Amino acid sequence: MCAFPALFAASGLARGQIVPIIAVMDQVQLSSFEPAEALWRGPAFAVHRPRKLKVPVVVASPHSGRDYPPSFLAASRLDALMIRRSEDSYVDELFMDAPACGMTLLAANFPRAYVDVNREPFELDPEMFVGRLPSFVNTRSLRVAGGLGTIARVVADGKEIYRHKLSFEEAEQRIRELYEPYHEELRKLVAEAHYRFGCAVLIDCHSMPSVGGPMDQDAGHARADIVLGDRHGTSCAGEITAFVEEVFRTLGYSTVRNAPYAGGYTTERYGKPLHGIHALQIEINRALYMDEATLEKKPRFHDLKSDLASLAERLNALDLEPLAPVL
Repeated sequence: MCAFPALFAASGLARGQIVPIIAVMDQVQLSSFEPAEALWRGPAFAVHRPRKLKVPVVVASPHSGRDYPPSFLAASRLDALMIRRSEDSYVDELFMDAPACGMTLLAANFPRAYVDVNREPFELDPEMFVGRLPSFVNTRSLRVAGGLGTIARVVADGKEIYRHKLSFEEAEQRIRELYEPYHEELRKLVAEAHYRFGCAVLIDCHSMPSVGGPMDQDAGHARADIVLGDRHGTSCAGEITAFVEEVFRTLGYSTVRNAPYAGGYTTERYGKPLHGIHALQIEINRALYMDEATLEKKPRFHDLKSDLASLAERLNALDLEPLAPVL
């Protein structure tokens, strides 16, 4: 039987008490720019809820969005297939059985090449923009240096996306219309789980190229089937990481931890194990389920999807009673 309620009792948290780190948006001073009309049409994300929330697990797929605005494609020097190689293609579909297992799934509809929610709100490369960027913008992060900030300069293999420089106002509008609503929804879902059970587990789901790219620390090396990122034990209790790792190995997958991916902004910002909020990043080797050149699904896609449903089902039995938060 799941022991999440026991963890709540042991934590000393009052029901409804929300950890401050996820309760409010990062505060930045936005410009006074008011767009004449929306850049984005349609919903920014989809929320797939279970009939009954059985466990405090939120599954998120931030990089599987594939709705590309025509204006964005027109501004790009890349063809449609090339730009799609930055996607975590079909990850939302792979985890689509999570709601049937009693947990909520949040999936972005917008592509990561358009705006990346696994970054700080304003990690921007000044070389991409006309004029000087506001002082609150982080222009010096390693992700910006690699061209993969909140508004990416390059796709995953290092090819430049844009024909011309952008205005900061357009970047700000994308962040307002897509980034902020996505994180607001994610915070609400984590807070809901925390309120009802006294703890929450966020599983941030991604896919990765089967071989390290030219900008990666493992360039040219074949990768494991699954990489689990818990920021070296700081974003998620080791028992949870070990449990997920053992499930994957039992299912026949090779796994490693924190190399080459230890977890991004989402795991860093949301993962607060001492407060009963755990964040674990899962990276899935794309060669397991798709042709990386054509993006076509392989026959094994459905087997992997079934195995991920098995992982979700087994999370229902995860015993967290020994993991009382220290507050």
